[in-house]
Amino acid sequence: MPNPPNIILCLCDQLRAFEVGCYGNPVIRTPNMDRLAAEGVRFETAITNFPVCMAARSVVLSGQYNRTCTGGVANVAYPARPGDFNLPEYPDAGRPHLRDRTLPECLRQMDYTTAAIGKWHIHSWPNDIGFDDYLIPRVHHCHTGQSFTENGGPEFIPEGYSVDFEADRVATFLRRQSAGQRPFFLYYNISPPHCPLADAPDKYLTMYRPQDIPLRPNVDLSQPLARQDYWFRVYRYDFRYYNLHLPYTDTLPPDYDLRTLIAEYYGLTTWADTALGTMLQALDSTGLADNTIVIFTSDHGDNLGSLGLVQKGGPTEESIRIPLLLRGPGLGPSGRVVRDQVASLVDLMPTLLDQIGGAIPAHVQGQDLAPVLRGVRPQLDEPGAIVETSGGAGLRRPAHLVYLPFVKGQRAFAEKPSHAYDLHSDPFQLHNLAAASTTLPPATAPMEAALRQWDTATPWMAPATT
Repeated sequence: MPNPPNIILCLCDQLRAFEVGCYGNPVIRTPNMDRLAAEGVRFETAITNFPVCMAARSVVLSGQYNRTCTGGVANVAYPARPGDFNLPEYPDAGRPHLRDRTLPECLRQMDYTTAAIGKWHIHSWPNDIGFDDYLIPRVHHCHTGQSFTENGGPEFIPEGYSVDFEADRVATFLRRQSAGQRPFFLYYNISPPHCPLADAPDKYLTMYRPQDIPLRPNVDLSQPLARQDYWFRVYRYDFRYYNLHLPYTDTLPPDYDLRTLIAEYYGLTTWADTALGTMLQALDSTGLADNTIVIFTSDHGDNLGSLGLVQKGGPTEESIRIPLLLRGPGLGPSGRVVRDQVASLVDLMPTLLDQIGGAIPAHVQGQDLAPVLRGVRPQLDEPGAIVETSGGAGLRRPAHLVYLPFVKGQRAFAEKPSHAYDLHSDPFQLHNLAAASTTLPPATAPMEAALRQWDTATPWMAPATT
């Protein structure tokens, strides 16, 4: 390739597609995400392949399903007190996960400079899987007082908010690369709108009035959430509540309710959009924009009270649906919306490699979406995408979702689906067709067979040998 494009893969954390302006939200302010959609390609339906942080991020860089690249781990955690999420702050040495050649390793073989900035939360170190340089925080989320390591050096705590610090470092990286001769791959991760919601500038915490927040029709405010006050504290304070139990985290603001929580989530989404804007402005000012592929997405969504659920982890639309926006050379006319193909995180690696003329390794399991991006095809032979969870796996196609649970205590699928939805007629998953009938409707029945075929063909990572 005479002048290979630069690549920026930018993820935020826990942002569902429904809270982005270009996906139809009339209240949220996401001008930079909307700009990418207007100048590039937007997938109407994109999903995470596993709606948990470490699992989803491992999928992105490996191009493999979570069962293959981590052995099915959601988040690595150690035994702890009840209610704690005892996550290791940094990866383990020796490449315990992502054992096959990763996206950054493939790009480095093509003479790309590779760098990672921002949230990491993968169980192998960045330098072990192909990054030349990295600046990453501890795993536990906080936006002030966060500890970082740069290339494995001594920890340090930057002044101010970590989100702004990372955005400034991204801008510095881009200015430096503008004077270089080699193409670069930047893996940039923005932590919001993941909790702690309260650890953010007042500007964003007060940006949206709770009464202005549009609730999804599957949110029932008349019914309190299970363990509501506990989860409200987790959302606001994260590990400083559930792990450190700092006394101030026992207190919620007066009259704090779900609408207020979602309003704060909206504010942190706009904060993430502002960080994205810092990156886009740096691309413009350095002259890099025209030859840089930019991908913006999220690792997973957030239930935010839909169907009485919080956080993520299951096969709900709120948990699995994510934004996916792509802009750059060779992507065809700007402002296009892909509606007939479901995209997913596992597809990013093969799609990017095809787009820049690279070879796709045989171990990569995602679909190459490049023909859809270029407008050559409206959809692939398989128009859907797989979503794994700790309890089973599902197939999401443009109009339907079918989910097969595991037999308890096994990795084998049960005899029949536990969930099936017609998402055109029931977009809020209020009518589970699998619960209503022992025989699935004709449109969804073939999806069960495809899901079982995927299960047979997709291996689990073997345990590490000692």
